[in-house]
Amino acid sequence: MLQPLSEPGVTIVLPPGMRAPAGFAVLQAPFDPWSAAQRASAVWAGAERELATIAALLGKPVQLFGERGPLRQLPDLVGDLLQSLTGKSWVSPFDGTPWDLLQVIAQLGDWRRLIASNRDLGAVYGVARWKRVTVDPLLWDGTGPVRYARRLRSDLDPGARVVAWKSRTAPAVLAELEASGSIAELEDGFIRSVGLGANCIPPLSIIVDRSGVYFDPNAPSDLEAMLECDELPAKWVERASELQTTLVHAGISKYGQGEVTKPVTVSKQRRILVTGQVEDDRSVMSGGANCTNLELIAKARALEPDAWIIYKPHPDVEAGHRKGHVPDADALRYANEIERRAPIAALLNQVDAVHVITSLTGFEALLRGKAVTTHGQPFYAGWGLTRDLGPRNPRRTRRRSLAELVAATLIGYPRCVDPVTRLPCPPEVLVQRIANGQARVASPLILLREWQGKLRLLWQRLSGGRR
Repeated sequence: MLQPLSEPGVTIVLPPGMRAPAGFAVLQAPFDPWSAAQRASAVWAGAERELATIAALLGKPVQLFGERGPLRQLPDLVGDLLQSLTGKSWVSPFDGTPWDLLQVIAQLGDWRRLIASNRDLGAVYGVARWKRVTVDPLLWDGTGPVRYARRLRSDLDPGARVVAWKSRTAPAVLAELEASGSIAELEDGFIRSVGLGANCIPPLSIIVDRSGVYFDPNAPSDLEAMLECDELPAKWVERASELQTTLVHAGISKYGQGEVTKPVTVSKQRRILVTGQVEDDRSVMSGGANCTNLELIAKARALEPDAWIIYKPHPDVEAGHRKGHVPDADALRYANEIERRAPIAALLNQVDAVHVITSLTGFEALLRGKAVTTHGQPFYAGWGLTRDLGPRNPRRTRRRSLAELVAATLIGYPRCVDPVTRLPCPPEVLVQRIANGQARVASPLILLREWQGKLRLLWQRLSGGRR
């Protein structure tokens, strides 16, 4: 395909073997026909009809050529397209259920926007090999493999961006990347997986943030900008309410679902859940207001002197992989009990309120109508939905409904992959897979990490909490 050397101009699709006329440059295949048609003032094409049809849909002048020259009677390209699409049966690529044409077009549009958003990603850093099986479909740019890198690349195009999982990128490489310009951040999404990332279970949703990252309140993020500045589509808000209902009824949280093994051991007192976190996690380091897990329990007791307080350690800490262990004797100076086994989603249904530093549990508690007190600056604080005792974020001035928060957080911001088909999917598909028990990933590496964590945790308990 050719495009003029000076814009705007005519885009010409040449048959094989024909030389490019003077004044035109050759676009190397594969190329994006939509982008080419949008840039052109007119399109001339022969046997290649795709670009001509797209140009016609965009209202651009089109000239078709046959073997003997320009066609005097042009076919109705748009009409032919519509006729070819009607009278057919369409099914969901995820589960084979019937779809109408508008659903198909909407899904194709979502995939196209995702691919287009990846076009300028010149290199991806910090993604371990075991994560790539699910991350690849979410970073694919429609051409070749995702361009993973470990060292600085000197062959990047001038307009290329890099994306990095910062906590997993070598510090020296990260320092050079940050010094060379802005980088997009890659992180786990909010509905991550069935099982822990510390056990090498790959993520089923991620975020790519070009402004900052949602858990660092020291700088703007794409999610914060969406909540502060954007008018969210009404369809998103409608979907968010339905998604919230599904998540709550299915008992789904960041690391999957499960059932409570025992009820909370109190009936009349106000029940408070205090959730521990990984103390060297970036969200705690950047937005935790220097609050430790033990200090969080103590603050909750000071604010709730007559409540029954349940402390739940973070699962990665309990698995023995991360920092933040609080010896039982210390925790029970302020808490009435320590709950290790109950899944967080089901446990939330048995309490009245939650105290967090920056934990995602606070967001999951909001979904279930619970009162939430924040002692740090999580992404969901500052919008009028929580009691915020941490530092105030001056950039967050807008009041948002819970449905709007859910719409931005679970629909507009993350990227999800279907664990069955490995296709990028709406969050509703991922949630349904988890609810149906179809989202579990297994590998020898996962089994090894689970046993490593158990042995490390056993050593901590035998040694009195020493790491």
